[in-house]
Amino acid sequence: MAGRYGEDVLAGDWRRRKVTAEVDAEPDLVVEDADSGFCGAVVGFESGAVVLEDRHGRRRVFPLLPAAFLLDGEPVTLRRPARAPVPAARRRTASGSIAVADVRARVAKASRIWVEGVHDAALVERIWGDDLRVEGVVVEPLDGIDALDAEVRGFAPGPGRRLGVLVDHLVPGSKESRIVARVNSPYVLVTGHPYVDVWQAVKPAALGIRAWPVVPPGRPWKEGVCAALGVAEPAEMWRRILSRVDSFADVETPLINAMERLIDFVTEPD
Repeated sequence: MAGRYGEDVLAGDWRRRKVTAEVDAEPDLVVEDADSGFCGAVVGFESGAVVLEDRHGRRRVFPLLPAAFLLDGEPVTLRRPARAPVPAARRRTASGSIAVADVRARVAKASRIWVEGVHDAALVERIWGDDLRVEGVVVEPLDGIDALDAEVRGFAPGPGRRLGVLVDHLVPGSKESRIVARVNSPYVLVTGHPYVDVWQAVKPAALGIRAWPVVPPGRPWKEGVCAALGVAEPAEMWRRILSRVDSFADVETPLINAMERLIDFVTEPD
């Protein structure tokens, strides 16, 4: 019988022997330290201990031991709350729009966006390519816009078959403005930017220059730019320009506005 009652049930710290609930020590949770009777709200943590502050503003630090605190008169084990996972930042496309995850490119729509040449197409792809693939809109380069009205008639725009055209140097009184004036269809939107070439729509700061060179009238603009900047040929200069464009922040606002209008137009339901 001695073995049956040999253990002194009052020996040791009986509070720590009981199975107690674990409670997250959230800010402002009011608990009492079971040993000292200090009662206060949780205000922080220090090296594996909790900091309590009483109603008089006094603070004390207590180890996070099992069953070391009382909550509503009942022993509890405080634990430091797990940090909430930080939500992943929304990825944005080069155009600044929110990227759509796990979405395949749509089958191409009948609607199109035309640009004047391959450089324009490459720049549009660099900035708006992700957006256009989600929308299923194809960008096609033209070889200039001298025959734009005939090209538009051949495209046969109509409901569900819209056409947007991006034009360089679209300013009042220019040759481009006179060509554009001949296009008249509710299913066609022609817009553009004021720059001589799409090169000039790239901000000089992106290329590490103060401003685009001024090319004298009568000299081809691209060749004049290359000569002023000490670049051998336009192809090399274009590679340099495109490599410095990472997002919409690297191009001028008129180009951004023109492209956004075209995308809205060709994706608008009829």
